Amino acid sequence: MEVLRASAMGFCFGVRDALAAALAVAEPHRVTIHGELVHNEAVHALLAGRGFRTVAEDRRAAALPATEQVLITAHGISDRERSRLLAGGKTLLDTTCPLVRKAHAAAVQLAAEGYHVLVLGKRGHVEVRGLTEDLPGFDVIGGLEDVRTFPHARLGIVCQTTVPIAQARALAQEIRCRNRHADVRFLDTVCEPTKQRIAAVEALLGRVDAMVVVGGRNSNNTAKLVELCARAGLPVVHVNAAAELDPAAFTGCRRVGLTAGTSTLDASIEEVHAALLALQPGHLPTGAALPPAAARDPRCAG
Repeated sequence: MEVLRASAMGFCFGVRDALAAALAVAEPHRVTIHGELVHNEAVHALLAGRGFRTVAEDRRAAALPATEQVLITAHGISDRERSRLLAGGKTLLDTTCPLVRKAHAAAVQLAAEGYHVLVLGKRGHVEVRGLTEDLPGFDVIGGLEDVRTFPHARLGIVCQTTVPIAQARALAQEIRCRNRHADVRFLDTVCEPTKQRIAAVEALLGRVDAMVVVGGRNSNNTAKLVELCARAGLPVVHVNAAAELDPAAFTGCRRVGLTAGTSTLDASIEEVHAALLALQPGHLPTGAALPPAAARDPRCAG
């Protein structure tokens, strides 16, 4: 079975830099990670093995971390939360992605200019919480069902950095249509690595019988890659590790695409790639042309 790799996948520079900073800590047992460094189970295991303490994302506001040093994750935090930690005597090791900082600054600036801020993203996501906690008022728009007519003369739109840009533009257009009375300003804060990974998957959709997406179960950008493949009608398998692959899912497949979320370790990608190459070829005879989508083996699904 042939495996076609996406031209852009896996770690983005923000995640790579955050992990490098964490691994450079000399005494991990003296540091508490304020949430999840990135949303990936293999990374969690790696950091736990080095001795880092962690605070669950939904427990961060409950109490101050026990250690003096606190590592701020790639998803960032609000200025309000930063001030709370500093007032509690904590020393911060900040690994916030620069592009998350940019999105946060954009939201704060819109609010300062009198816009009611609309954040396009996943409600409750740690990055979205960091974007909104410093705002006097806001609404989170997760999908078209959240768009309505808002009672504000000025609406400013920013994006969670991992929202697909096509989805962001569609939501912004719907907001404009439903709020013709308002001055609507849209700031594209989707990060370039997210755009690149989506474009790389789109380039594979017509060339493969199925897609494999490697990434954490709680990773928003990984979930968006899975959704993209599913919307295109392509069988898609989401795994976090090679051990999760089911050979039966690839019966009849001749070409399989491979991509990964931005928080996925290089080692995890390589292990999944090797496991896919080790699978027995499908039922198509050697040299046969790929069947059209409608005629593909129905078992070639995730």
